[in-house]
Amino acid sequence: MNIQLRQSKINLTSEDKEYISQKINMLKKYLGNVPVLSCNVEVGLDSNHHQKGKIYFTKVNLKLKGELLRVEKHEESLKKSIDKVKDHLAQSITKYKDKKRTS
Repeated sequence: MNIQLRQSKINLTSEDKEYISQKINMLKKYLGNVPVLSCNVEVGLDSNHHQKGKIYFTKVNLKLKGELLRVEKHEESLKKSIDKVKDHLAQSITKYKDKKRTS
């Protein structure tokens, strides 16, 4: 899967980029033979005005035939936001495949 990665107000290390790639590529097992037209991932820091400290976000736009799956999560840890996006996308892919199967 070709992943377009964007960063916003953050500098990613090579380990972070590898982690993102690894987690997004885990979605292949849910996709099966469903072709992915594009996969755009954006990670970054929300504004620094939060009382709880730094808040990271991860946004993923996964374009499939006839549908765009979009998930966005905000967390106190970058890896936690990536993990939550992956889990939510797995659920969305399953719903998409069920919808296509019943149509």
